[in-house]
Formats: sequence, structure tokens, C-alpha cells
Amino acid sequence: MGKGGDIEMGLYPNMTESPQMRWAFIRKVYSIVTLQILITIAISAIVVFYRPIPDFFLSRTTSAIVALVFLTISPFLVMIPMIFLRDKHPWNMFLLGLFTICFSMVIGLSCVTRSGKAILEAAVLTAVVVGGLTMYTFWAAKRGHDFNFLGPFLSAALLVMMVYVLVQIGTTIYGCVGAIVFAGFIIYDTDNLIKRHTYDEYVCAAITLYLDIVNLFVSIVTALSAADA
Repeated sequence: MGKGGDIEMGLYPNMTESPQMRWAFIRKVYSIVTLQILITIAISAIVVFYRPIPDFFLSRTTSAIVALVFLTISPFLVMIPMIFLRDKHPWNMFLLGLFTICFSMVIGLSCVTRSGKAILEAAVLTAVVVGGLTMYTFWAAKRGHDFNFLGPFLSAALLVMMVYVLVQIGTTIYGCVGAIVFAGFIIYDTDNLIKRHTYDEYVCAAITLYLDIVNLFVSIVTALSAADA
């Protein structure tokens, strides 16, 4: 395509890289994230609706507690080698899939004690927010806006949320703050996807967006469940 076509297809002003290659990278990342979300929905549904699973973890037996602790830390255990092998295909995709499965189990267990109404409402709100923020970020990038400045503020906000958990401040406040913070992360990480990630960083880009979306969902579920209590 000629120079004029490249400018027309540019994602942001003064774009020096090939728009076609950047769009191909973006499509690849969103394809991976979509597959991750579908896997998470399927596994979470099995965990919630196949009663022997929640009954076991809610039994509070020693084996149930040990299994719960292991499942909780399993995503972090998988993430360590995934960071080092993020550019090594096919290991990076294998570890990404394993991470998604482990994290999906955790999400499913977190939904076990939530009402079906809260989960459904949270899923709809998450889809609307993610779609809206994604379109806004692409629109803003096209007009020259940059959201790289959000990085330090979002990191600080994430630390504040961790303090909330430690001091056990109300779950409604935690859920609302979490929803705002992860909404900000969606804008920030989408902006990075458009402008900053190199083409071989598709695993990093996918995992950050996936975690933003899932954590936004969990925050909304937490806030809605506390409000209904």
C-alpha cells in the first residue's frame, strides 16, 4: 500500500511503523484474549454448577483448605516461568493456556458464594465497560491522546487496594475502587497495545488485558454482591 494509504490507516498521528503490521498484532492479541475469556467462562461455569466441586471447597476440611491454597497460588507459580519464556514459542502459549486454566479455577471459586443475579449483572456491565473503554482508547489514540501518564497513578491505586484488603475495609468500597482502577488499566494497557508493545510481546499484551478484564469483572461482582447483602 502506498504512503497515503498508510497514513489513512494509521492508529495515531505521526505513526512510523507499518499500520498493517500493528493491526495484525492487535488482532492476534485480541484473538488470544477472546479465547482466554471463553475458557474462563467455561471453566468457571463448571466450577459453579458441578456441585461436588463447590461442596468440596466449602466443606472447610483440611484437604479442601490445602487444595484452595494451592489453586490460589497456582497462577503465580505458572506466571514465573511464563515471564522467562514469554518469547519462546510454543512454550509461551502452553504456559499462557495453563495460567488461564488455573486463574479460571480461582475465578470460578470466587463466584461460588455469589448470587446468580450479581454474576450476570457483572458480566453484562464488564462487557459494556470493556467495549466502551476499548473504543474510546482507539478513538483517543487516533486524535493524538496518550495515556502513558496513567501508569504511576494506577500502580499507586493498586497498592491502595492491597491495603484495603489488609485492613479489611468494606467490600463495597473495595469493589467500587477496584472497578475504577481496572477500568483505568484497560485504557492504559490498550494504549500500550496500540503504540508500545513490540510484535513479539503478544503474550505479555494478552495477559495484561485478560487480567484487566477479569479483575474488573471480579470487582463489579464484589460491589454488587455487597450491595445486595
